[in-house]
Amino acid sequence: MAGIEECNVVENPRLVVRKFQARPQHEGDGAVVRRSIGRLEMKYFDPFLLLDEFSISAPAGFPDHPHRGFETVTYMLQGAVTHEDFAGHKGTIKAGDLQWMTAGRGIVHSEMPASDGTQRGLQLWVNLSSKHKMIEPKYQELQGKDVTKASKDGVEVRIIAGEALGIRSPVYTRTPTMYLDFTLKPKAHLQQPIPSAWNSFVYILEGEGVFGNLKSSPTMAHHILLLGPGDGLEAWNNSSKVLRFVVIGGKPLGEPMVQFGPFVMNTQEEIDQTIDDYQYCVNGFEKAKQWRSTAAIGLDF
Repeated sequence: MAGIEECNVVENPRLVVRKFQARPQHEGDGAVVRRSIGRLEMKYFDPFLLLDEFSISAPAGFPDHPHRGFETVTYMLQGAVTHEDFAGHKGTIKAGDLQWMTAGRGIVHSEMPASDGTQRGLQLWVNLSSKHKMIEPKYQELQGKDVTKASKDGVEVRIIAGEALGIRSPVYTRTPTMYLDFTLKPKAHLQQPIPSAWNSFVYILEGEGVFGNLKSSPTMAHHILLLGPGDGLEAWNNSSKVLRFVVIGGKPLGEPMVQFGPFVMNTQEEIDQTIDDYQYCVNGFEKAKQWRSTAAIGLDF
């Protein structure tokens, strides 16, 4: 297993260059999200447009809405959400399940609670390069039992995208991306390589941990930590409780970005065209003309 050991050596650990707490705010129809990327303090962290830790209970949710020009990654932590779009795709993702949706040239969909109680998860928006913004919509979906997993020395990881502990996820990312869900038992230590040219960050879900430098102060749940340059992340769980966090990294696109709500293109002219396309139901939005989700129809009186 020497190859696995060698690939997990971090010689130049990334330090935390910025951190802040994601505070609750209202979004959608009665939903509550903790937004870290996509807020005033950090509108864009190339190639990432948004990260929400969402919490919804029926009848709240995210009713019919459009997207163009990027990908949405929905990772369920608790409960279940039903997704439905104007192309006839419908399914329910439960705790541990993943949906990687490429909106491409256009999707109109809804995301609504599928069970009682609180539905909780993460949604990440990943920008697409100009050559991929107008591709046909696509989906990659994995049930929790099929998500790649690995463990070693008190470290457990669910590999949503990319590689950890020598194991690689089968998920294809058009914008090169890593997405790792780590759980560290008390006193566990992690070294996770990250390509040196990539932007990366940590979002803490549970517990408290030390990141980047052993002398740093511990950081608690619902904080995002932007990582500086280096070849990987070091993290320590010096507490008596479990620490859970995601490590997300991606190759910057280095392209102009113009965003208008759920539309993300490279120029204002492309945004203006997108608004017209959506309004007149053309150029990728043809099916939006007559479509309403079953959740939306159920709200009719």
